[in-house]
Amino acid sequence: MKAMTDLRCTLLSSERPCPGRLTMRPWLLALLAALLVVCLSGCGKPPMLVNQYILEYPAPVTGGKAKLPAAVKVELFSVAQTFNSNAMVYQPRPFQSQSYNYSRWRANPGYLVTDYLIRDLRESGLFKAVFGPDSSGEHRFKLEGGVAEFQEVDAADGWKASLALTVTLLDTTQEELPQRVVFQKNYRVLEPLPEKTPQGLAQGMSRAMEQVSARIINDTYEAARNRTAGK
Repeated sequence: MKAMTDLRCTLLSSERPCPGRLTMRPWLLALLAALLVVCLSGCGKPPMLVNQYILEYPAPVTGGKAKLPAAVKVELFSVAQTFNSNAMVYQPRPFQSQSYNYSRWRANPGYLVTDYLIRDLRESGLFKAVFGPDSSGEHRFKLEGGVAEFQEVDAADGWKASLALTVTLLDTTQEELPQRVVFQKNYRVLEPLPEKTPQGLAQGMSRAMEQVSARIINDTYEAARNRTAGK
C-alpha cells in the first residue's frame, strides 16, 4: 500500500502536493533564507545614536540707544551648497571637506542663523518691530543674507569655527533698486574651539554667531537711523 502511495505522489508531484508529505516552493525557501541573514546581521544591535547640536549664547547687549520708529523684516538666509545640510562640516586640511559621522546640527545653517538673528534683533529693543520670513507685518527695512561658510577649520595654529555671512539691508519705501539698497556687507569670524569635538564646534560657532550678530545689529541700526532721519 505504501509503495502505491509513493508511486502516486511521484506521478502527481508536478500538479499538487500529496497528502502526508510537506512541500515548500523554492522561492519561499529563498525568501526565508534572506530574512534569516538580515536578522542575524542586524538583530541585537542597538540603533546608532546621532547627537544633534544647536547654537547657544546670550543675546548681544545694545543698551543706551533710542528705539527707531521703523520695523525690520528678516528673510530666510540662503546657504552655500557646501554647507546646505545638517552635517557638521570640518576642513581637516586645505581643499578637503569632511563631516562628523554621528553628530548633526539640529537645523540647516540658514535656519539657525535666521532664527538667532531675529531673536537678537528683538532682544535689542532698537526697532519698532522685528518680523520673520513668514510674517506679513508692515515694515520699512528688510534684511536679506546668505551663509557663505559654516564649518570647523583645522589650521596649524589650532581648530576654529569659521562663520561667514553676506547681509543686505533694503529700504522698501524706495522704488528704484539702487536707492533701495542701504548697504551690503560681508561678515566673517574665526573663533577658536575649546576642543576638537562636535561639542567644541557648537561652542565655537555659538561665540562666532554672537559676534557677527552684534555687528549686524549695530550696522543695521545706524543705517536705518540715518535713513529715518532723512525720512
